[in-house]
Amino acid sequence: MTPRAIGCLLGLLGLFATSGVRGADLGTITTFDVPGATNTIPLDINADGTIVGRCLIAGRVHGFVRSQSGDLGMIDVPGATMTVAAAINDRGDIVGQYAVPGAPMRRHGFLLVAGQFTTFDPPGSTFTNALGINERDDIVGRYCTFTPCAVGTGVAHGFLLRDGAFTMIDVPGAKETDAFGINGSEDIAGGFLTAGHQEQIFVLINGEYAAMAPPGGQNVSLDKGGINERGEVVGLYCDVVFPCAIVPTGTHGFLYNSDGFTTIDIPGASATAAVGINARGDIVGSYFDVFGGHGFLLTRSE
Repeated sequence: MTPRAIGCLLGLLGLFATSGVRGADLGTITTFDVPGATNTIPLDINADGTIVGRCLIAGRVHGFVRSQSGDLGMIDVPGATMTVAAAINDRGDIVGQYAVPGAPMRRHGFLLVAGQFTTFDPPGSTFTNALGINERDDIVGRYCTFTPCAVGTGVAHGFLLRDGAFTMIDVPGAKETDAFGINGSEDIAGGFLTAGHQEQIFVLINGEYAAMAPPGGQNVSLDKGGINERGEVVGLYCDVVFPCAIVPTGTHGFLYNSDGFTTIDIPGASATAAVGINARGDIVGSYFDVFGGHGFLLTRSE
């Protein structure tokens, strides 16, 4: 293991022992909605400030891309009944998942490069969620070999797709593993369900796993979160909901880094989720109020 990996691993293990939640003003918050959408959920942001995510318009889920200047466009796999744009790398390559007519409960992964879609599934998968991508187009996510494939039920495995080959990712002793992010150093982050039915975060560095949980021991989302080049991890935790998910009330975003554990709550929101983080440390996610679900960009202060 390299010195960088050892330092990062020890830092994460130290964060697991953090004794309290630290309140902080991290930067400037910009909120936005996809026009016509009743729900806007950003899921990732790259170094250029381009954001991808999903939105609900007239009962249908579409992927979207938002430029740094605020221009918005839709992403739909041809022939799909739903599309989610889950992650984007610094080259602008996008991964996500989609469903097709006649099989609404099944999902398939896609990679979008220069306007061209490539679809994929791990061997035997009936439900594929592609959730993260790095600069060399390594892709991580979660999959199941049967449906339904509900998060937190103990039926999913993480996967890594590299150079056309799939590798299964399972945290030792876990009932379920979901990989949601991979950075340029090939560190992988995700969520796992413990034998005691607790939802926690893992980071995999050079074959070694480090586990993390909020200081209060709350459950975290297993499949919503991200990791950047500095090893910072974002996600969401829930006050009472199990399995922890993006819901209208009782969730909080979080940031794990060398400063410790920071809770992220949008002022006035009934729920907040932090899902994506870029190399600079800017964070995207969603929040709910009485008008529905909205997107936010948190531009970090230097």
